[in-house]
Amino acid sequence: MTATETKKTKVLLYGLGAIGGFYAFILSRDPSVELSIVARSNLEVVKKNGMTIHTLNHGSHTVHFDRVLSCPHKIATKYDYIVCAHKAITPGLDPDDFRSVANMDTTFVILQNGVGNEEPFRQSFPYSTIVSCVIWVGATQESPGVIKHTASEHTDIGLYPNPNIEPDLETARLEGFAAMLRAGGTPYTISDDIQVRRWEKVVWNVAWNPLTMLTQQNTQDWLSSSKESVSVTKRLMREVIGVARRSGVALEYGLVDILMERIQSMPGIESSMMVDAREGRRLEVDVILGTPMRKAREFGMDVPTLATVHALTVAVDLRIRHGLGGMR
Repeated sequence: MTATETKKTKVLLYGLGAIGGFYAFILSRDPSVELSIVARSNLEVVKKNGMTIHTLNHGSHTVHFDRVLSCPHKIATKYDYIVCAHKAITPGLDPDDFRSVANMDTTFVILQNGVGNEEPFRQSFPYSTIVSCVIWVGATQESPGVIKHTASEHTDIGLYPNPNIEPDLETARLEGFAAMLRAGGTPYTISDDIQVRRWEKVVWNVAWNPLTMLTQQNTQDWLSSSKESVSVTKRLMREVIGVARRSGVALEYGLVDILMERIQSMPGIESSMMVDAREGRRLEVDVILGTPMRKAREFGMDVPTLATVHALTVAVDLRIRHGLGGMR
């Protein structure tokens, strides 16, 4: 490295699906980042041709990454940031799989739906910083290595505080990831309490993901399907807000009306869980429904709507896991 060269930040992004592909594109736009990608179903296509993304906000691009790997162990290096963009299915990725590429200076970035995602990483890496993110990005993978992104684009980021690390160092690492998003040209907000943002998003996801999946109807078709559909949706949201409040997360019940107004102003949406079930892919049950359900049991709370939707969603996921096909 010459005197005029600066050391690049080594970033490993795990999971090159639709959302992972979008953030891989954003990170690739930062010239100070050396970006490695772990891909699965689209591995060979991306290795050969790169990843193509069509986005209303940023135009069309083909991106070639510094490394495209089939697993984290394919290169002997330690990464500054490990960005987890894979689906949070159970059983899924074991954080211990990153031991060969992470150390105490590695920051983990959690780009996943749901709540409770950070704790497995805290247990495996008690001296690492964790940046938790809530994403509002609309994207699909139209074919292997080809991503289509809509205009929806915002990221809330914040620390999952670690008492083992100096606060100033944690803040610097958070700012380091924010700088990558800024260089990539995507809007973001730094949150002082990211768990509030996470639970707000899970109240949204806990309704639209399983209800559209179970009925195989988009959001507008579901809401207009019967006299009970709106009230069932609102009860489900309220029960999850109640669990969040018992967990010490400051959500207000007025969030139900805010989210209902938002969905009713949008065209019918097919959720990612609905598409996964149709295609016979495992569902993100645990972090969206399972964590609120477990906490409700711990608190002895009566959550009949959540319990029913959770049980039905688990049954569909079990069917898929046993190879019996998806929802049609």
